[in-house]
Amino acid sequence: MSKAFTRETDSDADDDLPEPAVLPTGVNYITRAGYDRLRTELMALIDDERPRIVEIVHWAASNGDRSENGDYLYGKKRLREIDRRIRFLTRRLEVAEVVDCSQHHGGDQVFFGATVTYADDEGRETTVTILGVDEADSSRGEISWVSPVARALLKARVGDLVRLVVPGGSQELEILSVSYPAPGG
Repeated sequence: MSKAFTRETDSDADDDLPEPAVLPTGVNYITRAGYDRLRTELMALIDDERPRIVEIVHWAASNGDRSENGDYLYGKKRLREIDRRIRFLTRRLEVAEVVDCSQHHGGDQVFFGATVTYADDEGRETTVTILGVDEADSSRGEISWVSPVARALLKARVGDLVRLVVPGGSQELEILSVSYPAPGG
């Protein structure tokens, strides 16, 4: 059958993709910087990128045959992606709770926003920063507050031994240092 006789669909069947992380409390803890990054991305999509793509799709649609019009087909696909991302960011920002990590500056207990150095059973030292689900980047040593390592570390103090359950059993982690960003920084 020719493409001319197939129905073009604007369905958002892939809109129902699962959230990237399940938030145990239903709250999306996030730092001010992380919140600002998500909000900036949302506003750029709404104010800049979406109107630009709508204009391209409108122009492409006015050129006639849409079934073989690459600009039209790509533009519609890109619009669906942008709309899906806008909905996702909107939902995440609605449940976001901005946490001021600097209030713990100078403390030795692990809370959200802490940069923690710990040693495992074999003496390997690792430094991680505990951040929100939407802002953590493992390549920069950042972990989500819902990750198993963060769960093991939370509320412990410098010098404490905590147990991390791993697929092969469990591991002891010794907390060597805890730091927070300075107030106003």
